[in-house]
Amino acid sequence: MSRVIEIHPVDPQPRLIQQVVEVVQDGGVIVYPTDSCYALGCAIGNKSGMERIRRIRQLDEQYHLTLVCRDLSEIATYAKVGNTSYRLLKSLTPGPYAFLLKATHEVPRRLQHPKRKSVGLRVPDHPITQAMLKSLGQPLMSSSLEMPGDDLPLTDIYEIQERLSSQVDLIIDGGPCGLEPTTVIDMESDVPRLVRRGKGEVPPGVEE
Repeated sequence: MSRVIEIHPVDPQPRLIQQVVEVVQDGGVIVYPTDSCYALGCAIGNKSGMERIRRIRQLDEQYHLTLVCRDLSEIATYAKVGNTSYRLLKSLTPGPYAFLLKATHEVPRRLQHPKRKSVGLRVPDHPITQAMLKSLGQPLMSSSLEMPGDDLPLTDIYEIQERLSSQVDLIIDGGPCGLEPTTVIDMESDVPRLVRRGKGEVPPGVEE
């Protein structure tokens, strides 16, 4: 049975954030709110946690989790960011976007696309997530909470508890979340390309 912690969605309590961080550092898998929808997350080096997230969502090894970062400077540690990419990233972060970029050597190989050596990254605009990432001091490996066979991500905390209490270590109750996943933009080439339309508006200059 997983633990549930209710955290204020606008003014997160530091004591409770620290409890979440300790679970992540101990190898746990958590459910947490973002600016798009609820998500699953674990520490960046947690291979068994990553496999648990894949099992929960029934994802194969071709699906790569997203690195959820605190800010733009942290993205630059894990991805190769040129001047054009930097300007677009700066205008869209924090926000409900995920970006595909060339990975640096800081990214574990199991998180990279095997052929393209790319990685997905994002910076959510949510007080709980931001507080958690600041205290953790590193990104989370993450995937949106879209269950197999469902048309929409899970958002009701009671349904999340009912369906996932035996599969995750901790659930953050941060109040209602949205039902739209992130907008995904491929920034590996000179011209950014829309991969998935989600909550974030498609900015000018991105090919659809």
